[in-house]
Amino acid sequence: MLIPCPWCGDREDAEFKYGGAADVAYPKDPGSVDDQAWAGYLFFRPNPKGRFPERWYHAAGCRRWFNLVRDTATHEIVT
Repeated sequence: MLIPCPWCGDREDAEFKYGGAADVAYPKDPGSVDDQAWAGYLFFRPNPKGRFPERWYHAAGCRRWFNLVRDTATHEIVT
């Protein structure tokens, strides 16, 4: 699978680390969050079939984080 790095161009997926869902918001007031809410933030993520916004880290290249949309069924990257 080729992943389009915004800075380096298309590269093999072996150069990247998957960062999970791109739209998971950090709690606004972390000091007031109970254990159940922290567990939800840390461990529970969406796992849809279809287009999904993701975070990727270009570990073997520019070493930057970026977002992209990938279809989880076909691995097509939507630009």
